[in-house]
Amino acid sequence: MPGIDDIDALLPQTQCTRCGHPGCRPYAEAIVRGEADINQCPPGGTATIAALARLLGRAPLPLNPAHGVHGPALLALIDEDACIGCAKCLPPCPVDAIIGARKYVHTVLTALCTGCELCIPACPVDCIVMTPRRATPDIAPAPEPGANRRRFAAHTARIARRAEERARLLAARKHQAAPRP
Repeated sequence: MPGIDDIDALLPQTQCTRCGHPGCRPYAEAIVRGEADINQCPPGGTATIAALARLLGRAPLPLNPAHGVHGPALLALIDEDACIGCAKCLPPCPVDAIIGARKYVHTVLTALCTGCELCIPACPVDCIVMTPRRATPDIAPAPEPGANRRRFAAHTARIARRAEERARLLAARKHQAAPRP
């Protein structure tokens, strides 16, 4: 029986969450547990569904429209004249492809962008647009899935470390504020 790593290796690693899971590996885990079907990955489309079907010895299925439609590889671009430097687009980027700091203009490292679209709803001024990657010929090709996987793991680990640090700080403050007997 193929394992999680085998399934994860076939996924596009956009980490877009459109499958209903917080990333490609959690989707692979759900497939192994029988909690998700093989047709929930719009970025992978029919090619990924066919590869998963072959690997798992199943019949291919059409892409489940509840998860979106397959389309060309996308790229996020920021209108730097409209960017207000709010930094709200930074945390949702699963591969840290957006750089900037609060009150400074942000930009997308196009060589790292997976086209996941997770930055779009975070932007309060709608200065981020998605464009087909092939429509921007001077842009680097899409990042390799393995690199996306590593960047997503680093992003996730950093977020977890920050949450642990905040929890420790809050616990220390609560302890300091507690009345002394």
